[in-house]
Amino acid sequence: MRQNYDLIVFDWDGTLMDSEAKIVRCFEQAVADVGLSYPGNAAVRQIIGLGLKEAIERLLPGTSAKERDQVAEQYRQHFLHLDTTTMEFFPKVHEGLQQLESHGYMMAVATGKARRGLDRLLKQWDMANRFVATRCADEAFSKPHPKMLEDLLDQTGVSAERAIMVGDTTFDMEMARNAGTDRLAVCYGVHAREQLMAYDPLACLDSFEEVCQWLTK
Repeated sequence: MRQNYDLIVFDWDGTLMDSEAKIVRCFEQAVADVGLSYPGNAAVRQIIGLGLKEAIERLLPGTSAKERDQVAEQYRQHFLHLDTTTMEFFPKVHEGLQQLESHGYMMAVATGKARRGLDRLLKQWDMANRFVATRCADEAFSKPHPKMLEDLLDQTGVSAERAIMVGDTTFDMEMARNAGTDRLAVCYGVHAREQLMAYDPLACLDSFEEVCQWLTK
């Protein structure tokens, strides 16, 4: 059996992939490269999930547009080329996605990553065919604006009532609420359970395995 949805839209960082350490490290390096004061790891964790431009604006208020552009460019260089921090999928993600597909779900991704970064990972992990559609922050408005999710609904022909968003941040939850879709929170990512529960998800789960169990019960 499965829940009454046709489409599951997953966030990427903090939901499918454990990339927190790399993102935090690359922001720390980028801010240092530009000679700005680093606001701390906890502050970076709170902006994971936003598009890069929006993340930097929140992370470094009071800085100039030129400085923010420099941080963005240095971040891209570290993330794509210089930093060697490893990233892995959370436990049971590969098996879980296969299980959900076997239950007849379509699956998609809505992420704060740029298209170049997501495509690189999809190719690296041979996962491009796992998702019927993907949408990135440089192709639409950043979360929590509903545009990414609305685009995925249009592309797949699925109504908002037949889709569910799965994510680890308040940005995911607010985007889903703004788009009129149900939402399922995971609390093994970057935002705390108390933050996520403020957006009334159907559940807040502790592992990807629990996500799959919830969706197939």
